[in-house]
Amino acid sequence: MKEIHLNECEYLTSSILLMAEHLENLADKLDKDSVKKMLEDLMGAKRVFVMGAGRSGLVGRAFAMRLMHLGLTSHVVGETTTPAVSKDDVVIAISGSGQTRSVANLGKVAKDIGAKLVTITSNADSTLGELSDTVIVLPGRTKDDVGGYMERHMRGEYTYLTPLGTSFETSASVFLDGVIAELIFITGASEEDLKSRHTNIE
Repeated sequence: MKEIHLNECEYLTSSILLMAEHLENLADKLDKDSVKKMLEDLMGAKRVFVMGAGRSGLVGRAFAMRLMHLGLTSHVVGETTTPAVSKDDVVIAISGSGQTRSVANLGKVAKDIGAKLVTITSNADSTLGELSDTVIVLPGRTKDDVGGYMERHMRGEYTYLTPLGTSFETSASVFLDGVIAELIFITGASEEDLKSRHTNIE
């Protein structure tokens, strides 16, 4: 059995503090015009479809659930009960690289149908970024970060603090919860309204 060396949880606390700093920086630098466009798209949509791969997909599922709690019609792309997309719908794509092949291919399908495509990414100059009507850029690493993604991982930097796409996925989750907060204000919904739509067969 491999020996485990415990410390004073320094990596745990450092990771939390790093993400807190990253989120504070993100809040300061969000492009509010793009966010307003996303909110307008959501409010004007007949239905909202959310898609992403891996952990980004899990973030998308959580967002779709909150949209449902708000009373919006939302679906997760890939679920067996998800209906066909129409030109009156909005598709939300979540991809840190903006290049995830499966998500980018589905983004093109959405655009071919005539639906609006909103992408949440760290890379505006990506396949999804160029396809989209609205792009929300969430930096994937902290402001003091240097070097490219592959270089960082070859050097082993951040392997304990924010492995792989952790900072993007956490940022996307917090950002989308912020979007829900803004939609609650816009719609005038109460917490009781949200509770009334929460599942009762858990």
